[in-house]
Amino acid sequence: MLGTNWFECKVSAEKAVEGGMSKKFNESYLVDALNFTDAEARITKEVAPFCNGALEIKNITPAKINELFVNESDDADKWYKVKCNFITLDEKTQTEKRTASYMLVQAANFRGALERFEEGMKGTLADYEIASIQETSLLDVFPFEVKED
Repeated sequence: MLGTNWFECKVSAEKAVEGGMSKKFNESYLVDALNFTDAEARITKEVAPFCNGALEIKNITPAKINELFVNESDDADKWYKVKCNFITLDEKTQTEKRTASYMLVQAANFRGALERFEEGMKGTLADYEIASIQETSLLDVFPFEVKED
């Protein structure tokens, strides 16, 4: 997932609920896009088909996400943001340096997020420590996909 530009998009839209009624929802999504304009176009394309009426883009902000750990399990319906510190040794001062990196992990719960993250980091040669794991409000993530003609 290197070279990706992630944008968090907050949208407001009406969706059908039980009983045939419509209800207004505020939701957050993450899209991989070239820039803000592309992010707006991509989120509109992905979310509009599920809305009754107009879709309003409330906010688009760049997101610091270095890697994505997707979980194919049906119950993995939440996204967790993991702050991971990579530890290196400064040769001159002989002190440890920590560089923060942010990963997004799809899981059913906190324990599942931790397990999926550790599974994804297997084979990593760098020393690291988990600084935090936090559940996000993201409903879905839309990575860039190359479509073959």
